[in-house]
Amino acid sequence: MSSTSQKRKLIQKKFKNRSYKLKVDALDEILVFADQFPDDADGEAIDLLLDNLQESHESSTVDAESVRGLINRLLGAHNAPEEPTTSASSLAVIDAFLVPKFGYDAVKKKFNEHTKSLPIHGEAYAKTALYRERFMLLSQRVSRAEHFSRPAFDAEMSQFENNEISSIQSLISQRGRKWVMGVISQLEDGHFYLEDLSASVEIDLSKAKITTGFFTENTIILAEGEMQVNGIFQVITCGFPPLEDRDKTLKTHSECDFFGSGSQTKEETIRLADLERQAVNDTYVILSDIWLDDEEVIGKLETVLDGFESVETVPSLFVFMGNFCSRPCNLTFDSYSTLREQFGKLGRMIENHPRLKENSRFLFIPGPDDAGPSTVLPRCALPNYLTEELRNIIPNAIFSSNPCRVKFYNQEIVFFRQDLLYRMRRSCLVTPSSEETEDPFKHLVYTITHQSHLCPLPLMVQPIIWNYDHSLRLYPTPHTIVLGDKSEQEVCKFGGTTCFNPGSFSTDSTFVAYRPSTQEVELSAL
Repeated sequence: MSSTSQKRKLIQKKFKNRSYKLKVDALDEILVFADQFPDDADGEAIDLLLDNLQESHESSTVDAESVRGLINRLLGAHNAPEEPTTSASSLAVIDAFLVPKFGYDAVKKKFNEHTKSLPIHGEAYAKTALYRERFMLLSQRVSRAEHFSRPAFDAEMSQFENNEISSIQSLISQRGRKWVMGVISQLEDGHFYLEDLSASVEIDLSKAKITTGFFTENTIILAEGEMQVNGIFQVITCGFPPLEDRDKTLKTHSECDFFGSGSQTKEETIRLADLERQAVNDTYVILSDIWLDDEEVIGKLETVLDGFESVETVPSLFVFMGNFCSRPCNLTFDSYSTLREQFGKLGRMIENHPRLKENSRFLFIPGPDDAGPSTVLPRCALPNYLTEELRNIIPNAIFSSNPCRVKFYNQEIVFFRQDLLYRMRRSCLVTPSSEETEDPFKHLVYTITHQSHLCPLPLMVQPIIWNYDHSLRLYPTPHTIVLGDKSEQEVCKFGGTTCFNPGSFSTDSTFVAYRPSTQEVELSAL
């Protein structure tokens, strides 16, 4: 590191890898700090600063004030022998609005990262791009599936051994049974179509044999059928694009940081995997629907905190998912000052449990009816006005978006608070198949994992910020998905992914204790 420009680039890269945004004044402070270590070519001093910053700083934006105190403390200890530091923390929280966006290039067959800023209010083309990018992501995944990949040498391979996917446009000139892939859309009232990048065709699902899952408008399906003389594609069988093993996905796109936690070397990944296996005492306690305006709920929450205060090893993380009020915080809601006081009361309750306050972290994720600019997804974190007093009392509190992502060493965990099960069932175009399972929650898990998307509902049912649809992707499939839903608690393990619903704490007194090291889910209730 011979020049200031090289140091500047190194600092910016290390902070970006940990999802921090550096202000200019903070960068100047860190440059002065780095100059104190002229022989530190690898930037270990910067890694040490980042490790300390992650323990004390919750915001993704770093200013001079945030780092000045840490720098003074570290320079004060400079005379002590310095040990090599690691560049990864056991816990990293990634806000939905900081998740990197990747687009698939079908010509080069690779993903490219979008590096420009993304406006909240996108242009009209952004809506079209949303559907195209969802389709391209699943299309490239299907291209590697043995059952649907094109044979490289034997062009006369039997259709029973290989099912090549035809474009919808080609159905005009081809006869017989064909496999097509497309998104279900309603271009006319009461008439459903299948669309790919080439064309659209009206479909008839009345005689279709379907697989597990919720088939709604906006979902992408593979369908086998035949064109009728009336121009309608009669679907015989249909299902979702086959799921791909997570390791295979990572191997194919090893250069892409889809999750947003920063890239890692192979050696670092191995080391973190070993640390993850050893972290058997780490526990995450997850509660959904914590109505702070209900005294009975507050009493139950205090009982839970009392119980964990007395255990030998306290939980490393409490996840509090909304809603945080029994009434929707919409335009008619007029009790924001009261809700602010109730968050302060929650902070004082946590403060009365010194072991939890000292050793646990608290992650807050807004619910669908919580205060915010709108109900559109992804939702930003709870407003500072409501949480200011709690932040002052509990420095370990983290306020993130909905959905949000958590990295535990190497393990990727996605948290999403939405009453998704009821809405998906209402939006179904055909009755779900009961051949493999009748459990609605398993149908839901099957749907979102195969769609590689947390919320494949029509945009009329659940609006999504067009430019940030990528933050709801489940690609590669994460290790764990937490679906906060008002339906009863349940756990499902499918395709190497653990998925569970902690239930509604306010109505059912249910919550979950999750051990990330072993992916063990303990369904709990008062």
